[in-house]
Amino acid sequence: MGQPVDPEAIEAEIDRIRSLGVDALRMRWRLTYGSTRPAALTKDLIARMIAYRLQEDAFGGLDRATAKLLDAYARGDKARTELTRRLKPGTVLVREYQGERHTVTVVPDGFVWHETTYGSLSTVARAITGTAWNGPRFFGLRTRGGEQAVPKPDARRSKPARRASPPWKKKDRLQTERRS
Repeated sequence: MGQPVDPEAIEAEIDRIRSLGVDALRMRWRLTYGSTRPAALTKDLIARMIAYRLQEDAFGGLDRATAKLLDAYARGDKARTELTRRLKPGTVLVREYQGERHTVTVVPDGFVWHETTYGSLSTVARAITGTAWNGPRFFGLRTRGGEQAVPKPDARRSKPARRASPPWKKKDRLQTERRS
């Protein structure tokens, strides 16, 4: 095991990094990352990235699930990130296929079907059907065009449609308009 981490010492070092000038930050970057900094980074971003690396070294990096989620965001894989955010561990998905009921439970590292953990719903759907399927579509979470079949739990409901005016009011409005 490594040395115990002193959070106050890390905080003090981050404050020191924030106070460094551009030249000192460039030197610190070279020491931290072993290369010259990318030219497009501002002084603030350089300091933030060095501070992040310092904290990562001291306290550990991101867990695997968070890293995968951030990678999906970076690639622009919105469908996967939306699905990951919506399906919380403990959620149970049920699908009847060829007369057999299939139950899949969402767990932190994937999806459990028949006591086996799979990394994606598509893999589970392939195991059930024997053919390539889009997992979210197979389980009714997405339609063919890619839109969500089930609204997000936190989605705001749209405003209710305005009720039509009673027929007598429409008639009165029409008569008023004709007189003008």
